Order: sequence, then structure tokens, then C-alpha cells
Amino acid sequence: MKVAVLLSGGLDSTTALHWAHRHHEVVCAFSFDYGSNHAARELECARWQAQALGIPYHEINLRTISAHLRSALLSGADAIPTADYEEDNLKQTVVPFRNGIFLAIAAGIAESADAEGIVIAAHSGDHSLYPDCTEGFMQAMAQAIALGTYAKLHILRPFIDFTKEQITALGAELGVDFSHTYSCYCGRPAHCGQCATCRERRQSFRNAAIPDPTIYEDSAPEA
Repeated sequence: MKVAVLLSGGLDSTTALHWAHRHHEVVCAFSFDYGSNHAARELECARWQAQALGIPYHEINLRTISAHLRSALLSGADAIPTADYEEDNLKQTVVPFRNGIFLAIAAGIAESADAEGIVIAAHSGDHSLYPDCTEGFMQAMAQAIALGTYAKLHILRPFIDFTKEQITALGAELGVDFSHTYSCYCGRPAHCGQCATCRERRQSFRNAAIPDPTIYEDSAPEA
């Protein structure tokens, strides 16, 4: 199948890019610059990964839209909470309807690129916090996009039942260079090591028994 891949430059979407490259024909990958704290670092990694695989890559500027959205991810590194994902205050990091916005735009780009499907890296660990990562939401968007495109585009979500650990293990199997991925919500040159996504990233490598190439400001691993 000819597919277009949503590529943020993070661990999950980069693994999804490599998965798609292994199993499908990737006609393009694209990222959205929505003005997040970590946009520059993520986009740098996304460009690197697409170039390494020889895949056409596009960046879509959504800053005029994100100016009207409220989220700690758009408010500077000082606004980022350091609690675990399960804790209620991490709802501050939700960008309202982000995947809905992304998928709607992706459908137009993918159909214009003669793709038959769109790959997105939503996974099970996101379900409790992000309503636009749930399988119910993905099914509804998939139906809408299929009905709204001549190509009857499919939404491929290969990791919807995966844990972060399973994605990390698969990425290693696919030969992903994790040193060129970025996850930290703070957006500094090195991963902070303290925000929830850094802690989740570090734990995923530990659980998968895979060496973690990430440089953390907080160099001491959690017990």
C-alpha cells in the first residue's frame, strides 16, 4: 500500500516510519510545526530520519492555528509538569484535538500524493490521557476520512494496542537510530530527564532491555 506517515521526530512516530518503510511504499512523511516547546528539536530529528530513508519530507506550519489553543506544550518549558502520566495535572500537556487537526490536514496531503493510507503512531499508553489517541476516536476519524476522500484513505495505526516498551523493542528490531529521536517536552538540547515523557522514554528502554542512547540532563537513572 502507498502510505503517508505522520512524523513528529519522536520515538513512536520514527518507529512507525521505519515500520511503514518495511511493510509499505512510503510516498511521503510530514511533520506539523504547531509551536510547541520542543518543535525545533523534534523537527530536526524528523528531517534526519526521513532523509536517512530517502523519503520525501514536508513540514506544515500550524502556528497560526496553535496561537488559539491552550496547552502547557505551547507555553514555555517552565509550564511543563513533572508528574507521571497517570496524574491529573498532566492534562495540562494536552493540545486540544491535536490528532484530529493533524489527520484532517494529512488526509488532503496524502490524497494529493496519491497515497492509499495514512500511518499514525498512537499507542495504548496515550489512551488514558489523550482522547484523540483512543481507538474509538481513530475509528471515527478513519470513517470520516474514508467517506471524505476519493481514495477512500485508510488510517493505519499499527501501535494502537502497543505499550511504549513494545514500540521501543520493535524500533530496535527495525534498526531505528534512537539517538536521532526527541521526546522531551521542555525542548532543551538534552532531554531534561524529569518531565513525564522523558521518564516514560527512559523506562521503555529499561523495560525492553535495550541500551538508551539518550543524553539526559539528569544523568542518574531512576531506581
